[in-house]
Amino acid sequence: MKVILRRPVGNLGEPGEVVEVKPGYARNYLLPQGLAYEATKGNLRRLEEEKRQADERDKRAYLEARRQASLIEGVSLTFHARAGEEGKLFGSVTNADIADRLNGQVEGANVDRRQVVLDEPLKTLGVFRVPIHLHAQVDMEVEVRIEREEVG
Repeated sequence: MKVILRRPVGNLGEPGEVVEVKPGYARNYLLPQGLAYEATKGNLRRLEEEKRQADERDKRAYLEARRQASLIEGVSLTFHARAGEEGKLFGSVTNADIADRLNGQVEGANVDRRQVVLDEPLKTLGVFRVPIHLHAQVDMEVEVRIEREEVG
């Protein structure tokens, strides 16, 4: 019996795959658990349509990420922060701070804080190269400068 998988099933396949299984396995386990549905002509057509739509969405997302990357290319962000004698900040610069400044400084930029890849917030003065993950195939870096805030 042919079924279309809805979820990953160990030793069987990934979602969207059409697999051949024994009728009892499909009838007693895969179908009742919602792991698969029968591979009828209508369901196969629906699967193809869903794949086509997903491919279109992926292509649009990739093109949008490339557009965002071209806007952000070569941008340098400068933050002024209070710091101690050793250059340690009284606070930190987070991925949300970087995304907000980037969106405010670059016309048309739309970077989410989750796309700014920081292992931990920046806590010292200096110049940093911060990775931006816009899409699975589009990564770039932006320069972040943290300078001492002049008190006066």
